[in-house]
Amino acid sequence: MPLLSSFFQNLKDSAYYYTHSNTDLLALWAIILTITWYLWLFFKSKTQHNLPPGPRGLPIFGNLLSLNPELHSYFADLARIYGPLMKLRLGGKLGIIITSPYMARHVLQDHDTIFANRANRAASRIASYGGNDIITASYGPEWRMLRKVCVLKMLSNTTLDSVYELRRTEVRKMVKFLYSQVELKVNIGEQAFLTQLNVITNMMWGGGIEEVERERVGATFRETVTKMTSLLGKLNVSDFFPWLARFDLQGVEKQMNELVSRFDQIFDKMIGQRVKMEKEKRKKERKDFLQFLLDLKEEEYSQTPLTITQVKALLLNMVVAGSDTSSNTIEFAMAEIMQKPEVMKRVQEELEVVVGKDNIVEESHIHNLPYLHAVIKEVLRLHPVLPLLVSHCPSETSTVGGHTIPNGSIVFVNVWAIHRDPSIWENPLEFDPTRFLKVKWDFINGNDFNYFPFGSGRRMCAGIAMAERTVLYSLATLVHSFDWTIPRGEKLNVLEKFGLVLKKKIPLVAIPTPRLSNLDLYK
Repeated sequence: MPLLSSFFQNLKDSAYYYTHSNTDLLALWAIILTITWYLWLFFKSKTQHNLPPGPRGLPIFGNLLSLNPELHSYFADLARIYGPLMKLRLGGKLGIIITSPYMARHVLQDHDTIFANRANRAASRIASYGGNDIITASYGPEWRMLRKVCVLKMLSNTTLDSVYELRRTEVRKMVKFLYSQVELKVNIGEQAFLTQLNVITNMMWGGGIEEVERERVGATFRETVTKMTSLLGKLNVSDFFPWLARFDLQGVEKQMNELVSRFDQIFDKMIGQRVKMEKEKRKKERKDFLQFLLDLKEEEYSQTPLTITQVKALLLNMVVAGSDTSSNTIEFAMAEIMQKPEVMKRVQEELEVVVGKDNIVEESHIHNLPYLHAVIKEVLRLHPVLPLLVSHCPSETSTVGGHTIPNGSIVFVNVWAIHRDPSIWENPLEFDPTRFLKVKWDFINGNDFNYFPFGSGRRMCAGIAMAERTVLYSLATLVHSFDWTIPRGEKLNVLEKFGLVLKKKIPLVAIPTPRLSNLDLYK
């Protein structure tokens, strides 16, 4: 019902605006075209035989008005009625929901090339500078070039090893700040976000947020990124009724343009400074990601030359995707282990054996912490970063599970529901890291379709190596350096809020207490 009320309020507000702007005729034509569009789809569907099953919808709107804002759980409920492959009529678009390992394998692996494109959505088009980033770019030579640039240069193990001291410095800054907040309330997600943001921006252009500005600037940055990911996951009428797109009835495009412009100003400033630098001076400095991209842009012999727009799109990818997803995972992990004292105790005992209470966590310790690895895997099972992954769009009509999937459909893979399927997982709703000690479940290659939090196939996440390092290192440090308690009168929970990126519904606020034997380690 919230979606229904919101939609009609948008229509009401829009009607008022356009009526008083003397554009009644234009609005009327838009309605006529929308109805024509729907009728065209209706008659077209008659020629599309053997579509997947799904609930009946209303004329024009289809199933749009019945959608629950918590799409991941709503789709899971529908799948119990209509099966692991179902359809929803979303205005002028056909939505396909995948809720089983078999169907996911068919789409993401067996017919990976056909389903390698992304759905064309207004918010993501703006956030990607017109589809010029690694996430939304159409599958082809340019996308392959962008992915190669990211995976081999920015996110390779060699590059990550070379900037370990940078990560270490930022994590130590976080510890120092938390020590200054002993016995006070701390927003754990916010601190994790700021640490990840500083790591990423330093890797990209050698700059981060100064310690004295940690709280003020960090909160502002997080708010901006949160708004951006929220818009990317929002149901936008313009995406489902193309004829209404020009009116931007919900203001999604306007809001996204404003957010992107904030980052664009930063990128223009950084790029402008680099271009003005003398080449000799530039060569003597450590080459960061921005410099590598600018050098690559100047390579005339490249078959797919990099443009300045693509440079900005890649930078925005790294800032938004890298900081928000990792910090949310850390926040969920802290909430889950704080809810289970026995899990917290076991993690701390493992750290004491490997690291020692008279020492600080180093990234080199992470390989010797199997239980901590199991904790993160269990967190990603229950709270996958992208609950519906990033939607796919088939480039040609295909057959999946005996049903027709038309060209241009929006395909959602409900990894959240698959990770909670009782036919796959024992006690699926229970947080139990030991399940990952008994059986080896691996997300690195994305080939196990019972457990694939980072996706699979050509379009799976390119930043797995970086995410794994930063999340494990930060979480180990938080748990080893401090004991954590919930403020008196407050309750601990792990309730989720749906979006493109899954977030904790109520921010995790806790009080840190030092637990290392040498207090100098906090300085």
